[in-house]
Amino acid sequence: MSDRPVVTRIAPSPTGYMHIGTARTALFNWLYAKRTGGKFLLRIEDTDRERSTLPAVQAIFDGMDWLGLIPDEEPVFQAARADRHVIAAQELLAKGRAYRCYMTADELTAEREIARAEGRAVQSPWRDQDANFNDRPHVVRFKSPREGETVIHDRVKGDVTFKNKDLDDLIILRTDGTPTYNLAVIVDDHEMGVTHVIRGDDHLNNAARQTLIYEALGWEVPVWAHLPMIHGPDGAKLSKRHGAQAVSEFDDMGYLPEAMRNYLARLGWGHGDDEIFSDEQAQSWFDVTDVVSAPARLDWAKLNHINNHYLRLADIDRLVALTQRVRASRGEPVHDADSAILHRTIPLVRDGAKTLLELADAVIFALKPRPLELPEKVTGMLNEETRARLTRLRENLAGQADWEVPALEAALRGFAESEGVGLGKIGPALRGVLSGGASAPDLAGALVSLGKAESLGRLDDALSPAA
Repeated sequence: MSDRPVVTRIAPSPTGYMHIGTARTALFNWLYAKRTGGKFLLRIEDTDRERSTLPAVQAIFDGMDWLGLIPDEEPVFQAARADRHVIAAQELLAKGRAYRCYMTADELTAEREIARAEGRAVQSPWRDQDANFNDRPHVVRFKSPREGETVIHDRVKGDVTFKNKDLDDLIILRTDGTPTYNLAVIVDDHEMGVTHVIRGDDHLNNAARQTLIYEALGWEVPVWAHLPMIHGPDGAKLSKRHGAQAVSEFDDMGYLPEAMRNYLARLGWGHGDDEIFSDEQAQSWFDVTDVVSAPARLDWAKLNHINNHYLRLADIDRLVALTQRVRASRGEPVHDADSAILHRTIPLVRDGAKTLLELADAVIFALKPRPLELPEKVTGMLNEETRARLTRLRENLAGQADWEVPALEAALRGFAESEGVGLGKIGPALRGVLSGGASAPDLAGALVSLGKAESLGRLDDALSPAA
């Protein structure tokens, strides 16, 4: 490999959602480019015109934007470069490294059956003929060498050897003259200056064929690095039953993009025992040669742990906006007035939330409109003795000037001591009255979240004669 500046790329096909495996591949390409001071590029491989859709292209852009993996140049669309691919095929024909194949569909089917029975690659009778019947349908095939071996010096898998006799003569132009994937990807990578092809190991077999085409065109072969698959927690191929496959689903499930970057980086790569690290640390540490060759496993517990860490670090204004987004997606009423309540509440409940969905659940108690509909479990605790004690507590709290957690904790302890009881005699009923039976932080935290006026108002509602 020459000393050219490193250029990596991610080249997804827009035929559906952006898979989590594609996201990790994009991350590793991005990290390697950043670490080496190189460039990270995006190419949309949209040559499958029937399956490629504009919404799928947008899903790729949205997924990349959400993950924060921004290409260093404008995206390249492969379909727009078909003329360049055809020129490369014509060059191979001129060099005698490709040929026109006029086999019919029936002839090809018969040859495949014979080749399978004999344990060899498909062989076209047109391989060694200099035929050019322009009026007859044909494909253009690359003329693979029949002797020797092709060795892929893979940065993840190590050296992988392919016997050339086992490689078929790949179609590079279809009957309609359009280029196939294995030609298009080579031309595009070469002309985009890609130096390192970091992709899934389902492309490892393609690397041998592509290496031969690079060499036939006289182009420098890129560095190969084929990443292992991501499996589900049970070791099986990742599927819907494991909870999520698409990047957008992890967003919908309440994970932060910085948590996903941290977690995905740990899927098959690591830096010692470090579980949590910044983007800057990952960029300075990452080397594709450190990626393990075995499949990685999705671990929800680790992902939740990492996401909780980033929730605790996140800016409160951002968490308020994201929590409101979750609530709106659920059809819950969202009001501008909620912002002040959420700013008070989120710092008190986020430590226990693994996702934004759990965070949105944890603030529900503070946003309930008065009067609260108390569940039977709460009303059952409001006997005459408890009502009288909560009435005295209400008056005590009304005189409380400092409405912060430490002061309120001290006030609640002092009140319990004055009543000659433990907080256990006061806490359950008070919590139920303040939260309406919903999940809430500790008593002092709930009071701070609600604010003084709302807290006293909820006590008044619960203790009124009509309650």
